[in-house]
Formats: sequence, structure tokens, C-alpha cells
Amino acid sequence: MDIKRLKSTDNNFLLELKSLLAFDADDNEEIIKITNDIVNQVKENGDKALLDFTKKFDRLSSTSVQGLEIQQEELMEAYKNIPQETQKFLEVASERINQYHLKQKIESWSYKDDQGSTYGQKISPLDRVGLYVPGGKAAYPSSVLMNAIPAKIAGVKDLIMVVPTPDGEKNNLVLAAAKIAKVDRVFTIGGAQAIAALAYGTETIPRVDKIVGPGNAYVAEAKRKVFGTVGIDMIAGPSEITIICDGKTNPDWIAMDLFSQAEHDELSQSILITTDLDFLDLVMDSIDKLIINMPRKNVITTSFKNRGIFIVAKDLKEAAAISDYIAPEHLELSVENPEELLKQINHAGSIFMGRNTCEAIGDYCAGPNHVLPTSGTARFSSPLGVYDFQKRSSLISLSKETASELGYVASALAEGEGLQAHSESAKYRIIKKNE
Repeated sequence: MDIKRLKSTDNNFLLELKSLLAFDADDNEEIIKITNDIVNQVKENGDKALLDFTKKFDRLSSTSVQGLEIQQEELMEAYKNIPQETQKFLEVASERINQYHLKQKIESWSYKDDQGSTYGQKISPLDRVGLYVPGGKAAYPSSVLMNAIPAKIAGVKDLIMVVPTPDGEKNNLVLAAAKIAKVDRVFTIGGAQAIAALAYGTETIPRVDKIVGPGNAYVAEAKRKVFGTVGIDMIAGPSEITIICDGKTNPDWIAMDLFSQAEHDELSQSILITTDLDFLDLVMDSIDKLIINMPRKNVITTSFKNRGIFIVAKDLKEAAAISDYIAPEHLELSVENPEELLKQINHAGSIFMGRNTCEAIGDYCAGPNHVLPTSGTARFSSPLGVYDFQKRSSLISLSKETASELGYVASALAEGEGLQAHSESAKYRIIKKNE
């Protein structure tokens, strides 16, 4: 297996690392053109365009968009039709995700100053949210849970899920997850047309305030196009993992953890940082041994060849600094004392601490959200959470005395900016001596 190796002591280390981290996200003009056309047609023609595109792309015919809605009874039926053990596992994952995200909920607050004026912040949930879920043979019930549960905890009253069902093929796992997560409405539509319907509304599909959830290149481009009309979670790049290891973890474990991201697609990135040069050879031996039995070995091999990196650092402190430079989506601290190393980490989407804590468990059922910033955006972005479905309104209630006192300040500043009406409005609140 061909994996690029770097040493932090190399003269051109940072330049080489920067080059290997670079993800060519140049816009695909054909995808942009097709997506723009789809979005514009749905915006202009509503249900009719939605039905036409659903027939064209998903080979699914219906006389109305209402006919594409899955009722709550069918969600319950899907839940009943999956094995009882699977039901149990979905419920366990749901409960753990729920417990974690309950702690994220922000409440309104206020305080009074000495003059009796009140200041605060009112927290309100978004009214309506759209959730995109890949469909067909793909089964991503975990994405349903990770996106829907925080929304419901936030207080979103109308959560609308869209999921394509090519040739009418519905996935019971996905529908069961929608039932568990208390999704309000489900429509069997997908692609850029589904994003457009959620963003602009049609005769049947209500317009939403925010769209979340993963999708293909057309879905991502549609989300990019409608952003501003609605909110979106993010434009996600390829999946990525960085592992910092002291060389004392079972190399088979490390190899498989690297596989867990590489198997997503050929552009995924798997990075191992270690202080032990010999450990890289042990991990390489494990990779060569274990790859043989991987169903997606071709994808993994290509991913490693294109974007895999092995890095030797002088010590764990330097390893942490390198990781911060990468700002990975997933970061495993496979070391003896992860709590100590954590103090030196600032930029990562999700941090998995200790040898027993693999990213895969976090993806499904540990509790924290698996919707994470990619491509270095962990420098300024955070995982999806309850806070993404809440908004904040500032509260100001001024006493007569405070309004008068601040009237002088506001008036002077407004005049300095040449905004006379602002100045006069503030002056009206100034208490005159004879009042």
C-alpha cells in the first residue's frame, strides 16, 4: 500500500502537508448548470416541476405531491417490520443522542441594572426545518437521528424529511428512525428538486427556515444556491480522520480506524501522527493484512494513495500542534493520557479520547453529533447541535432615567455618523429639567 510519509523535521514539512491537505473543490460547471435549472424550475413551477423531476430522476410517478407523502402509519409499519434487535439498537442510539443533546439546550435570560432597566436574550426555536436524507439502497438511519433529535429538543414544531425512493424503493431502517425521532412529515422526493421545494415552498411542500442533512453533489450545490433564502447546516467536504498515537495501541486497531474513514469514498482523508517511527511499519503491516477482507478495499486503497498521510512528530506536544494545523473532522487521541493531551488541542470537530474510543462508535451511538465541520473548517465551525435550531433575540427595556442618560450618548454618536433621525429619536427620550 502506498501512503505518503512525512517527518516534522523535514525542511519542507509544512509545505508538503499543506499540499496534501488541499482538497480541490473547484466548481463543476455542469453540476452548477443542471442544479440551477432544477432549482429555478421548482421555484417557478412548484408541484408540477417537482413531479416531473421525481419521475425523471427517481422513475417514480404520481398524480400529485400529496401522493408522495408517507403517512405516520407507514412509518410505524416500517418500524414494526425491522427485526426486534434492530429496533432495540435504534432506540438505544436514539436515547443516548437525546441525553447528550438535552444538555445543549439554551434558555432565555435577563437581568436588571441599578436604574431598573432590563436586558436579556430570548431563545426561540426555528418554526420549520427540512431534513434531507439519502435514499434508495443507501441506509442512513443514523443521519436521521443525528439531525432530527437536536431539532426536536430545540422545540422545532414542524420537521419535514425528504428522502428519495428510486423506483419506489423505501428503506425501512430510515423510516423507522424517522418514527423514533418524531419527524412530523416525510416526502419521497430527493435531489436538488427536494432542496428547492423546501427552500421556496410549493403548493404542497411548506417552505422551511433551515435545511440540514447530507446529500450528493447536486444536493450540496442546491444548498449552496438557496443559502440566504433559508439557513443550511454546512457544505460538507470529504470525510476525514486524524489519529495521534504514542505507538502503544494495537496497530490493527489503528489500521481499522483509518479504514473507517477511507471507506467513505476515494477523496476521504486518513492521517496518522505518531512519535514512534517504527510504529508506522507495524501499522502498515496491519493495513496490508486487514485490507484483503475489506468489501470496499478498492475505495480504501485509492483513498490512502490519494490522500493518506503518515506523520512522525518529535513529541506529543508537536503532534497536537500539527493536528491543530489540520483541524480535522474527527480526531482520535490514542495515547496513555488523553486528558493531558486534550489541553493542547483547540481545533477538531469531534475528539475521541483514549485507546477504546473509536470514531465508528461516535458515528452511531455514543451520543455526540456526527455532523461535523470538514476541510479545516473546525478552526471556526462546530458540530451540529440543538443550538443550530434555536435563534436568539436581544431584549432591551429601558427605564425613563436610563433612556434619558443614554439619549445623550446615542444622539452624539448618531450625529457623528450623519444620521439625524437617529439623533433626534434618542433626544426625545431625554428628560427636560422642567419635566
